Amino acid sequence: MKTLIARSILPLTVLLAGAVHGGDVQARHAHNPGYRVATLPDIGGTSSAGASINNRGWIAGSSNLVDDAAVEATLWRNGRLTRLGTLGGVNSAVLWPVKNLRGIVTGIAQTSEPDPYNEKWSCYSFFPGAQRRGLRCVGFKWENGVMTPLPTLGGTHGFATGANNWGQIVGWAENTVHDTSCAAPQVLQFRAVVWGPKHQQIRELPPLRHDSVSSATAINDRGQVVGISGACSNAVGGTSARHNVLWENGRATDIGDFGGIAWNTPMAINQRGDIVGFANASEADGENFNPRAFVKFPGQKIRNLGTLPGDVSSQATGINEWRQVVGQSCDAAGNCRAFVWHDGTMIDLNALVGNGYGNTLVAANDIDDFGRITGQAFDAGANKSVAFSASPYARH
Repeated sequence: MKTLIARSILPLTVLLAGAVHGGDVQARHAHNPGYRVATLPDIGGTSSAGASINNRGWIAGSSNLVDDAAVEATLWRNGRLTRLGTLGGVNSAVLWPVKNLRGIVTGIAQTSEPDPYNEKWSCYSFFPGAQRRGLRCVGFKWENGVMTPLPTLGGTHGFATGANNWGQIVGWAENTVHDTSCAAPQVLQFRAVVWGPKHQQIRELPPLRHDSVSSATAINDRGQVVGISGACSNAVGGTSARHNVLWENGRATDIGDFGGIAWNTPMAINQRGDIVGFANASEADGENFNPRAFVKFPGQKIRNLGTLPGDVSSQATGINEWRQVVGQSCDAAGNCRAFVWHDGTMIDLNALVGNGYGNTLVAANDIDDFGRITGQAFDAGANKSVAFSASPYARH
């Protein structure tokens, strides 16, 4: 019964909202809709990004402080910015599509407690400035204006990604095991976890056989969880992401890859069970980062989405119920463009932007069921990266 109820939540929301926003529905079904793009306000630094957009139009992400020495988790509603704060440290961020409609936002935040091992935990790569290391970083749940830390498995650090409409949150957390597959300064082993729905509730999701660590990146309302399984490594991708994994009823299944032995990472799963992410192009890549965007539909093999013309790598980061996929495609020099993929075709999102918006869309991080997109753009005039929202319209 729970599964049937959960699966009905999103379609009902789409139908109700579609009755109000008929133009949005028309645009969503257009072959190549245009997009009206708006820059979202920031806290004052030179980098902001939207990471998640739900069907209520809530955009969550992060924005640098004025001196770029720290970043703060940010929520935009109707274009207005809300700073979500921290847990006593200087940094916080929302980095994955969160997706739920309950008003729960999840991410990572530093506390004021020192890290006894001074690890370069998973948070390290996403925080700017000198203070990104040395303090505990844990997953957080933000709801009704209150940020709450999520428990670990006994270790120092945690990391939260997405949440579903049942109030379940996924991510990973350290335990107390000193794992020999860790690369210094990483010391402790970590495992994928599901927090909630009850307060302080935490459940571990095991890695695949022969792997020592796991991380969960997204969850849908059916309780399907996706993530990675591999070696401890440096706790940031690499061989920690040896395998793409789907957990159903707590059991891990390898969903396949392109032969690579590292950087295989699912990023999102919709209510259908469609999965998107990125995976290294081949075994020859070794531990080098050479990703290709992928989609996996239930009962089918993982599918390489390729790149935009002239580019050499790509990542898929978001998917909606209409199987529209968004992400980023980059050339050999590291210049990137946001893309939208549907029905076998990858399109540069910049080519679909209406007149009057002059910034370059470099990453599309999430898409909702009305086709609205959020991500990051580069403002050359101000020499800064900005968060954006893009709304589709039917072009005639």
